Order: sequence, then structure tokens, then C-alpha cells
Amino acid sequence: MKRGMLDVEGLRTAVADGSIDTVILAFPDLYGRLMGKRLDASFFLTDVAGGTHACDYLFTVDMEMEPVSGYKFSNWELGYGDVHLAPDLGTMRKLSWLDRTALVICDAELEPSHEPVEVAPRSILRGQVERLRDAGFEAMAGSELEYYQFRTSYMEAAQSGYRGLRETGWYLEDYNLLQGTRSEDLNGAYRRHLAASGVPVESTKGEFGRGQHELNIRYAPVLDMADRHAVLKQAVKEVSEQLGASVTFMAKPDAEQAGSSSHLHVSLWQVKDGLLSNAFSGDGELTGIACSDVFRWFLGGWMRYVPEFMVCYAPTVNSYKRFQAGSWAPTATAWSPDNRTAGFRVVGSGASLRIECRIPGADVNPYLAYSAVIASGLAGIEGRIEPPAAYMGDVYSASDVATLPGGLDEAVEGFAGSELARSAFGADVVEHYAHFYSTEAEAYRRAVTDWERVRYFERI
Repeated sequence: MKRGMLDVEGLRTAVADGSIDTVILAFPDLYGRLMGKRLDASFFLTDVAGGTHACDYLFTVDMEMEPVSGYKFSNWELGYGDVHLAPDLGTMRKLSWLDRTALVICDAELEPSHEPVEVAPRSILRGQVERLRDAGFEAMAGSELEYYQFRTSYMEAAQSGYRGLRETGWYLEDYNLLQGTRSEDLNGAYRRHLAASGVPVESTKGEFGRGQHELNIRYAPVLDMADRHAVLKQAVKEVSEQLGASVTFMAKPDAEQAGSSSHLHVSLWQVKDGLLSNAFSGDGELTGIACSDVFRWFLGGWMRYVPEFMVCYAPTVNSYKRFQAGSWAPTATAWSPDNRTAGFRVVGSGASLRIECRIPGADVNPYLAYSAVIASGLAGIEGRIEPPAAYMGDVYSASDVATLPGGLDEAVEGFAGSELARSAFGADVVEHYAHFYSTEAEAYRRAVTDWERVRYFERI
């Protein structure tokens, strides 16, 4: 049993000795937030280990938890019934930052058939993992998450309208150990609690913004990584709350500072000679990289279908404000070996060969992003799609590469019209999420911002 993880017998023992008395049942919503309920641990063991219920409106609400009309899956006419939360007991872990508490991540199922809720993010990723397995592959993945920290509590931040927050640093943090020491009370707590709670940690480091940091966790099978990604965000927020601080995973929280990314590292593996080996490694060659046909085709498909799956990588209006030249965020879908100006960066060699996609921001829903990766890469393998030539040099200055979609409306249009998305995810899923993202874009169009007041109040 890995450190921090629990099985049912381990939970029984912990309940008996009083070290656990609460079990959280959690599942990701459309934004990737963990939703759910807290149960008495004894009640979970005797009555709920097979699952419980939650209102199906949780897959149709907006950021403010308001029900949104226009969804077929759940609406007022259907009465907003229940879905079944089926605990994935392999995800059960003891949370070291919460008193006497365990967490189990659940899959959402329809009542009474217990079929997967097809619009649930975890169901979508499970479906893509199964498609990949049918093709003989397993995906390994790693998320790198960046965030800004503040010596201001979440409540204080909200009461101030998120203005005048006290940054943990006052000059650029990137790899700076002195600045890192100043916020080690926070980052050290994140590392220790995650490692003790079944999320193996690699490192934290200062990033390019003031008070900006990156937390890297160990790579894992792709569904496990999506779960770890979600738990990481929950832990960082809750530990910050306990310490009177706050963090934001917005893609671009400040127009004058670097955005926060969630770079995705992905490789495919397959059984060869009785051993699981990296399917990207091979005797072929691509711009000096020793690789397999599978690597080339996966990269080719992933790149080709970025415009059609962009909503899965950049899900909010704010996401697109991060894509600026010279900002460490990409502006184009070019690829290159070890080049941080490109949207796709190839790193490692042999068993460690992998593709790093630098497009997603820290606001990404990992279940949807990894689903888009698999669907695109698998289409590349099936269609033997070759990647474009590697771009050598500064991609920001390139005029002959495909640029990223310019905003959420454009990305929604690409997703809604995507034949690949419909064949991989299902037409109902595409319709559901196209409505979801369109609702987000429309909410922004209706909003009156501080920028508008400052610009137009007196001078128009």
C-alpha cells in the first residue's frame, strides 16, 4: 500500500482506533472542482461503501452554483433528480491536513441503471482510457501546476474585491531560493501534506511572477494523474486557508505578470517482451530525436486537433489572456525539442521520452484536458498523421505557424463543429460542453468591468 493510501480494511482499523471518523465522497464537476459530501466513517463502512446520491444539477450549474437552462441532461422540467456516486475504492486516502478524515473519489452513475453519466468529466476520461487500451496502449501523464500566493485569506480577499492582496514575494521568483524561503511555510506544508496523503511530490520552485510558484508531482497512469491533480488543488487551497493565506489557479490573474500554466507531460506505454515499455521510444528519427512511429503520429494528431479541443485546454475567458508573446506561454501550436517558446516541447529520451504540452493554464480541468490529449493522439496514430517540421528558434517571432484560437467563443465554435470530438466523446457530450462554455462566454459579455469604468466613466 502506497504511503497515505487506504483500503477498506485499513479504514476499518483506523475507524476502530479513532484515527479516522469522517469520509469525504468527492467527484469532479465540469470545472474540475471537487464536489461531494462528508460522511460518518462508520456509516460509510456499513451503509455507503457501495455509493450514495447527489443532485444531478451539479453537472449543469455555473461557477456561482446557479442552475443553467438549456441542458438536456438535467433541467427544471426533469426535476433535477439524483445521480449515484460510486466510490472508486482504489482512490481512498487519509488526508493529513484534515483532522481524522479520509477521501474517496467517485464516479457518477445514472439511477437506477448505474451506467456512467456520460457528461461527467471522470466518465469521459475513463472512456478515452478504454479506447486507448483497445489500441494496446496505456497513457502515463504528469501535471505541472503553477499558482500565485498571497498573505491574505480567502475571506479577506473576497471582502476586498480581490484588490490590494499581499503577495508573498516582491520580485520575480524564478528559481530564487531566498524568495522561496520566504514562502516555505506554505510550499513546504503543501509538499508534506500531499506526500503524506497519497500524492507523491517531486518539487516546488519559484516561478516567473511575484509570489508565483510551481508544484510538481510524480507521473502516474493518466486517470490517477487527473485525480492527483484535483487533490493537489484542493490541498493547496485548504492548507492555505488554514494558514491564513490564499492561492489562485487563474490562468492570468494580473495583466502585468506572467500567467500560470499547467503543462501536461504525456507518454504512451505498451507491453513488449512481457514488460511495460515506453511506446514513444524507438529506432526512428525526428529532428535528432530517437523515436517510434507511434511517437510521431501521436504528436501529429495532438497538434492537428488543438483548435477542435481548445476548450479542454483553455476553458475560461481568462485562459486566453495568458497567451502572449514573450510571456513563457505559447502563442502557436509549433513543436520543438526543448524549446519553451513552442506550444509542444519534446523532452527526455529512451524510457523518459515524452511530449510536454505548454498550452493549458492552471485553470484547466485535468479530466477533460487528458481526454482531449488521448482522443487527438489516438486519431493521429489511427490516421498516421505526421507532425509538421520542428520549429527551431523563437516561435514568438514566427509568421508561418498556426496560432492558437484567440478567445473562448472561437474555441467553442471549433469544439461544437468537431467530428473527432463527436466520435470520441459522443454527440451529447459535445453539445453539453459547448453549451457550458458558451454560457461562460456569455456571462463575460454581460459583465461590466473595472477596466471599462476607468476607461469610459469620464472620458467617453
